[in-house]
Parts: sequence; structure tokens; C-alpha cells
Amino acid sequence: MMLNIFQQASHAALPKATHDEAAREEFAKSFKGFIQSTLLPGLTPVYNEQVKPAFRKEHGRDPADRRDIRSAMVNNLYFQHYASANRIAQEILWESVNVSIDRQLPELLETAKTLSASSKAKLDIPEDFVPPRYITALDIHCMPGGYTSEITDQDITAGALYDRGVYLYAMGYMGPDNDDMGRSVCNYLRRNRPDFKPMRILDMGCTVGHATLPYKEYFPEAEVWGIDVGGPVVRYAHARAAAMGQEVNFAQMNAEETSFPDGHFDLVVSHILLHETSGKAMPRIFNECHRLLSPGGMMIHADLPPFDLMDPFTQFILDNETWYNNEPFWGAMREMDQVDLAKRAGFAAEAIKFDTAPMAVMEFAGGSDGYSQETASEVAEREFTAGEYAPGGGWEVLVAEKAQAREMAA
Repeated sequence: MMLNIFQQASHAALPKATHDEAAREEFAKSFKGFIQSTLLPGLTPVYNEQVKPAFRKEHGRDPADRRDIRSAMVNNLYFQHYASANRIAQEILWESVNVSIDRQLPELLETAKTLSASSKAKLDIPEDFVPPRYITALDIHCMPGGYTSEITDQDITAGALYDRGVYLYAMGYMGPDNDDMGRSVCNYLRRNRPDFKPMRILDMGCTVGHATLPYKEYFPEAEVWGIDVGGPVVRYAHARAAAMGQEVNFAQMNAEETSFPDGHFDLVVSHILLHETSGKAMPRIFNECHRLLSPGGMMIHADLPPFDLMDPFTQFILDNETWYNNEPFWGAMREMDQVDLAKRAGFAAEAIKFDTAPMAVMEFAGGSDGYSQETASEVAEREFTAGEYAPGGGWEVLVAEKAQAREMAA
């Protein structure tokens, strides 16, 4: 928990908590931290010493996969306690922030309008846009109203809720601006492709632009766009970027079918987007990435690792998000062959790979006073133990590069 020290950086669009509201939020964050650091580690000995032997006695064999493990664990009292506590923590997390937003919503709406009006960056919210059903059918990760619900004209409520809620969910691991995923991918590019200088960048499924803004910071000459199917989160993202002094364009748009012309972008990225789509949407998104990229352009999707990269018990722990946190595609996405999807979209097999982008906060800690490089490395190189927010100190990235024009013609 050494990096659970980052307080969220304030900006003009962010809700401001009173003393009591801040106390509720801190409790929600601390409760989640307690579950992660204290209850979660207890699942492994419970499984190995109680549940697994009982399964073996009943079936004459060990559990074969995460489904076997779940069928055995759901009857265990310790697991039931862990799962229910985790669900309750998620619900009170959002509610603690909603109290602040409800109290100051008129002020937040006016502030967002003023901030957006001060920016030269574009904001496109089509009147006839219809979000996909896989987003509107339920409140993903238990966030009340999801990404798309609007309760008033020019609403930004979902954006404000997500901005503060993500900080509590991540327990500070995403850094002061909740932007670790974007910074980590930017660092990955600078380390592995130092000559790559994209002039047009698209962030798919950007929500409030947490991961989008680092691209403008790292590539200041680039035209940067963030798109999302949620109108309130895109509207808030535009105001938030203005509050943070960044001119980044945002639009309400579906990553499956955007309105940008062929070859418009040099870099197309996403951050924890894919697991919130669907089995039908994934191939369309990959196809759209290939269409949008210029020759030699890159596609990078940052998410959690596919299931085939981890053991069955770790799969079981991760899949709890599917069962108890309104993440219907969380598990299914991890079983899809993403490399094959990229090949079918048009990327050459040799130009596709999974890699790890070390968390920017880990690298920051390694170079900061009070943290030794050795300590930071130990955290960054630890084994993925499942269920943690900072899995192994790095983000899994699927990287694919579009062929140059001559290669494509051949």
C-alpha cells in the first residue's frame, strides 16, 4: 500500500466535499483498502485448506478451472463475507460522492459551461445519438445511472461522479489526476518508440478524459480527441480539460463506428474500454481502429490480462467483477482471442503483440524522495495476485501497428 498516498488534485470542475462528505468518502476508500489488503489475501488459504480438499473428496478430482472453483467457493462463509463486503464497498463509494454532487449540482453545471466556453477545443454532442444497449442496459460497475443517464439539461453529473469515484475506487493508485493509464502508455511509447511522433491521436471510451490528457501533455503538437458514448461524461471531460489548461477535443461517439475519415489518426488508444463493450462490439472496434489509422500508425488497448495468462484461481478472483460488480463482459472479454481479432481487422500477425506498460506511479515513486528504486522495483515486479487495483505494477497492453502503404499494396 506504499503508493496509497496520492490525494486527488483539485480542479475547478471537480465537486467539493464538506467535512462530513469527505469523511464518508474517506471511509468508502478505506473500507475498500481493508478488503483488498486484509480480506482478499485470506481467500487463498481458505481455498487451499478447506474448499479444495472438500471438492476433491466430493468429485474425486481437483477443480479444473475457474468455474469449478466458483461452484465450490460460493458455499464458503469466508468467501460470502468477502464478496458481500466488496459489493457494499462499491455501492457506498458512489453514494458518498453523490451526496456532494446533489448538494452543489447547479453550481457544478454553471462552472462546467463556463469552463467549456473558455476552451478553443471542440465539443461535439449530437442530438440524435443513441448509446449502445450494452452500456444502457445496466449500471456498469454499480455506478448509479451509468455513463449515459442525464437528469437535467447539459448534464455533467455522471462525469463528476466518475471523476471522484474513480479516485476512491483506485485508492490513490492512479495518481493525483487519475491518469496513470494514459501516462503509462505514453511512457511505454517514449521508451519503446522514441521516434514515434503522432500528430493525430484518438482515445476511445475516454469517459472524463483521465487517460486522454497525458497524450496532449506528452505530444503537445498533436490534435487529440477523446470519444465516449456517454454525453454527460464527454461534456464533463471537456470542462475538466479546460480547468486543467489543456485543449483537447471531445465528442459523444461510438468506437464501433466513428465519423472520422479513413487514415485520420496516427495513434488510436483505449484504456479499460474493451471489457465494457460486448462480444459483437469488439470486432467492430478493432476494424474501426484499423480503418482510422494512417499507414504506420499504432493501436494500443490497455486493459487487464487475458485469462490464459493466469492460473485458474486468479481467473476466479478477477471474474468476481462479472458476478458481483455489474461487469457483464468482464470475464468473456478475457477469453476472446484479441490477437486474432486484430489480424482479422487487417493488422499483420508480426505487428501484433501483448506487452506490459509499467505503471507511471511506480516509476514516479522510484525517483522520489522517500522511496528507493529497489523498493519501487519490488512492487513493480511482484506477481499478479488478483483482485488488486494495481496488478503487478503494470498495465497489459495490446499493441498493433498498421502496415506502411507500400506493404499494404503488396
